[in-house]
Amino acid sequence: MQEISREQRQLEDQKILSKFLIFKSADFTYLDNAATTQKPECVLQAMNNYYRTQNANPLRGLYKLSIAATDAYEDAREEVRKFLNAESTEEIVFTRNATESLNLVAYSYGRAFIKEGDEIVITIMEHHSNMLPWQQLAKEKGAKLTYIMPEEDGTITEEVFRSYMNPHVKLVAMTQVSNVLGCRNDVKTFARIAHENGAVFVCDGAQSVPHIKVDVQDLDVDFLAFSGHKIYGPMGIGAFYGKKELLDKMPPFLFGGEMIEYVTTEGATWNELPHKFEAGTVNAGGAVGLGEALRYVSSIGMDRIEEREAHLTKLLMEEMKKVPHVHILGSQDPEKHYGIVTFTIDGVHPHDIAAIFDEHNVDIRAGHHCAQPLMKFCGTPSTTRASIGLYNTEEDIYKFIEALKLIRGEMGYNG
Repeated sequence: MQEISREQRQLEDQKILSKFLIFKSADFTYLDNAATTQKPECVLQAMNNYYRTQNANPLRGLYKLSIAATDAYEDAREEVRKFLNAESTEEIVFTRNATESLNLVAYSYGRAFIKEGDEIVITIMEHHSNMLPWQQLAKEKGAKLTYIMPEEDGTITEEVFRSYMNPHVKLVAMTQVSNVLGCRNDVKTFARIAHENGAVFVCDGAQSVPHIKVDVQDLDVDFLAFSGHKIYGPMGIGAFYGKKELLDKMPPFLFGGEMIEYVTTEGATWNELPHKFEAGTVNAGGAVGLGEALRYVSSIGMDRIEEREAHLTKLLMEEMKKVPHVHILGSQDPEKHYGIVTFTIDGVHPHDIAAIFDEHNVDIRAGHHCAQPLMKFCGTPSTTRASIGLYNTEEDIYKFIEALKLIRGEMGYNG
């Protein structure tokens, strides 16, 4: 990636920050981007414009306003398709978030195709959203759920992954980027190996889609889920990609309006893709906001965003290592952290750490990060996490470090 000068970086910082009005309204440093991101003005304006000028029930009415609403909704779907490089908009389904997307795949695909004696393979580092659906499916179907145990830094080698494959494995579910360790899994290689063994591959892209270029055709995953609110879009909207040949075979997840083709008193036939999976009145305003967020991110460029975040992650970790009693989870190599740095401080509870940071107007996350089995694997019940977004700056990092240096002193420790 091309490095830029300090002056160029500062100009870029100013240009990006000018699009996020929330930072003008209050003096705070926001480093909780893995939980949710702030929204650029263009996203808020796009949603406002939709509700002011295009609001109607999409996909239903034949009058001009409803047609305009339908066009806006489907234009957003096309933005998702382009962003993920899916082959067709039929392969893009809108949901509320990545959690709902993963549940949909588990309930629809899982209930239809996973059988007693089959094996589902996931990793110990999964967010609960990519763990609990498979736990419940395995219990319901009498299937076996197996956890891949990575190395201490989160690395899963090809050799280790292959050792978990056998003729009984029918589905593999894996995050592309861990929301705790920040490490990136080699999804492309693992999906290929899963396919060689006759299994489908489900990818949780909640922490990867906002930070790195994700091409579903290149990765050759069967399903991939992400949330709008983690990529500068609104809450309450997400999407998942599914290969058309699989979606065609899957039964609906919810039943009701719009997902049907024809209904009688005895039964029904289902609508075409992707509407088969979008029952009821859709979140058109949220979809419009998500589409605009993807346009905004694309205008900056994923390569540029990845370089910005890699630069700040390196700076953050280098400065953290200078502070005594601070321990970074996972790899000590900044190049193996994709904007997420999770840590502990000797003798200080993560909730106290977060509270002291808040007193210094620095927003970070404390707790188990919806990954309790991973916390147990790492030997700690909870941690503190700083996570970077495209609008963060070197100044944000130094403000974080200033607060970090004060933590133990404010808790009564000397040194």
